[in-house]
Amino acid sequence: MKKLQAFLLSLALSACTALTAAAATVDTVETYSPSMQKKIKAVVITPAGYAAAKAVPVVYLLHGYSGNYADWTKKAQGVQEAADRYNMLIVCPDGGFGSWYWDSPADPSWKYETYVSGELVKWVDEHYKTIRDRKGRAITGLSMGGHGALYLAFRHQDTFGAAGSMSGGVDIRPFPNNWDMAKRLGAYAEQPARWEQYTVMNQLHLLRPNALAITIECGTEDFFYKVNEQLHEQLLYRNIAHDYTTRPGGHTWPYWANAVQYQLLFMHNYFNGAK
Repeated sequence: MKKLQAFLLSLALSACTALTAAAATVDTVETYSPSMQKKIKAVVITPAGYAAAKAVPVVYLLHGYSGNYADWTKKAQGVQEAADRYNMLIVCPDGGFGSWYWDSPADPSWKYETYVSGELVKWVDEHYKTIRDRKGRAITGLSMGGHGALYLAFRHQDTFGAAGSMSGGVDIRPFPNNWDMAKRLGAYAEQPARWEQYTVMNQLHLLRPNALAITIECGTEDFFYKVNEQLHEQLLYRNIAHDYTTRPGGHTWPYWANAVQYQLLFMHNYFNGAK
């Protein structure tokens, strides 16, 4: 009986080891930003099929205001499983406390547009087996990161082929006193031209129909719901194809944990030619 129990225990341990080996790997890495002259951490989720793959696509997944690079793996269930399911690399960079992913005109030490859209992409391509083309790169994020993902993708369509936003602050102008934006742009009353220039809503002239795969969503109880509705209407007016989804929900992690699954499916479909 003891031998049988030992054998069954051994089988169970072997099964657990096999399951662990087949799961995505979550690593915290240290990158370097030449423009900001500092080291910046990121989480990299490597799918189980990575070792056998020649190259895999990459989704850059951005955090929100006051968050950090570890948020998506600590606060949202299912991101690692999605990396496995779709055989994609997921990179969650640190975007600083309130960077809004801009190259700040008010503070030259903040160059997060340069970092995420250029320096980080170069670092990831040098250290991982990636599809080194816009057809193999997508970017999305929540709240401040939703703004950042659209802002960077619209301005760097040679780098990213697909872009998404979850509960994104896609028009900053109605919120002049919030979330450290005045620290990065200057006060709205003193620098109105900057606020016009640095909002996603005023980047739409950069888009051409069907040039960028876009998916946007926001909960109906979210304080960013109205600006997302307005962005959707402006994209329709300009004949820019995009997915737009709303459902009941607020500016919360339960909403984003659900939303990110749809975002990653959208990116997977784009990588496989369905978008």
